Amino acid sequence: MKKTLTHAALIAAAKNFCGLSHAYTELFGVTDGKAIGTFIEHAFQNQLAAQFDLQIGNSASGLDLPMIETDIKVTSVRQPQSSSPFRSARQKVYGLGYNLLFFVYDKQDNARTKKAKLDFVSCAFIESSCTGDYRTTRNLLQILANDAMQEEIAAYLNDSYLLTDEAERNALADEIMRTPPTQGYLGTWLKPEWRTWYNRVIELDEPVAGIVKVVQR
Repeated sequence: MKKTLTHAALIAAAKNFCGLSHAYTELFGVTDGKAIGTFIEHAFQNQLAAQFDLQIGNSASGLDLPMIETDIKVTSVRQPQSSSPFRSARQKVYGLGYNLLFFVYDKQDNARTKKAKLDFVSCAFIESSCTGDYRTTRNLLQILANDAMQEEIAAYLNDSYLLTDEAERNALADEIMRTPPTQGYLGTWLKPEWRTWYNRVIELDEPVAGIVKVVQR
């Protein structure tokens, strides 16, 4: 009988996956980061499926592993970022609403073997609570530490172009006053798709509650 997938089991499986040899003829000469990422995601999901009773997500759910509310991202060390579905500017304050497991690879093509070798130079599991925008949450927490009033929070949201609608801005400011955010560790930029940068997590050199550095080289 296959085991139940948990966060701890996922982290252990990710560490094992990163330690394997990854050389693929299918990726030789491929420069499309999305294609590489999809290939590696499927390879990791296949490893999970061999061990665990797995429910793989789809475009409707928006998550790769909905049973543990986790999405998988794979990105190159040359530009460690990815896209995420954008729902609301509130996500910059309170996070994505789900956990992230990301893999950062370095790819080298071998002309002799006609294979692409991937080394995973970083891998981390980030709990949902830590997926807010680093700069936004840091600034809001500093403002709150100085006994800010609701109007000051709303002014910051306006000045930082998070929300242009006054009613939405005031509602979010009220929520922030009632429920201060947790410090986030992602870098984000709001476009039609939310671009997410992982540099701050990759460069962390001290433990942070809610972030597990699976691999760091």
